[in-house]
Amino acid sequence: MSSPNPGHQLPEQVLVIGLGNPGPAYSGNRHNIGAMVADLLAERFSGRFKSHKAGADIAEGRLAGIRAVVAKPRSYMNLSGGPTAGLARFFKIPAGDIIVVHDELDLPASVVRVKQGGGEGGHNGLKSISASLGTKDYLRVRCGIGRPPGRMDPADFVLRDFSAAERKELPVDLENAADAAESLIRLGLLETQNRLH
Repeated sequence: MSSPNPGHQLPEQVLVIGLGNPGPAYSGNRHNIGAMVADLLAERFSGRFKSHKAGADIAEGRLAGIRAVVAKPRSYMNLSGGPTAGLARFFKIPAGDIIVVHDELDLPASVVRVKQGGGEGGHNGLKSISASLGTKDYLRVRCGIGRPPGRMDPADFVLRDFSAAERKELPVDLENAADAAESLIRLGLLETQNRLH
């Protein structure tokens, strides 16, 4: 299958990491939006998550016609790098074909952006992944959650559940982020940025 974007070489397979914290206490947190997107992507190919020895739950299927491993690390956010690097080694997927979906304080709520490499913006999940992979050169789907109100500590803000108003918008936000991940696979970074930004 050839890419609809002639300048983009389709990957053989991709690893999509949805960041979050494990367990029901965290499942509705802003910090878990990456894991929510992973759930939606797996749903798109009727995938079921199963435990993998790398320390993540994975679902395997096809996204945008390409073999995909969608994963949610079972570690806490700040230790996401171990499972990510373990899966990359196991499935022999280079950093450039890894897509990390994460919450982003520096973007307004509901805004989705993509990038490759660059800084981690104080995000402990990204710091852990960069350290474990030995590179920052992986792809990112950045899901805006906005800045905390008043003087609230960002660390507290990200561990709060989405507000009732945000939850109304959330299904659309998750679809947009999942679409961005599939666009990265199908069209590549630049074309996806052109469409999103």
